[in-house]
Amino acid sequence: MRPMDVRARIRRFFDEAITERVRDEDDVFSLGAVNSLFALQLVTFVETEFSITAEREDLDIDNFSSVDALTTFVVGKLGGPGAGP
Repeated sequence: MRPMDVRARIRRFFDEAITERVRDEDDVFSLGAVNSLFALQLVTFVETEFSITAEREDLDIDNFSSVDALTTFVVGKLGGPGAGP
């Protein structure tokens, strides 16, 4: 799956779940745009939407804080272009 496809799907989820508009680089938790329930919904969305498993070590808030961070995380889990170091 191409990173742009991943980003578009994540962006759509953020747009539907968050009432205020945020940029791809915005940390939605720091902005106070979401709550802890959103974090659980986000993990469930990622696992379901992309057929991946977020392991215990993956559950770092930095992986889920923005569209950019989540795109990088998902692409890395999928082993796509630009994935990981």
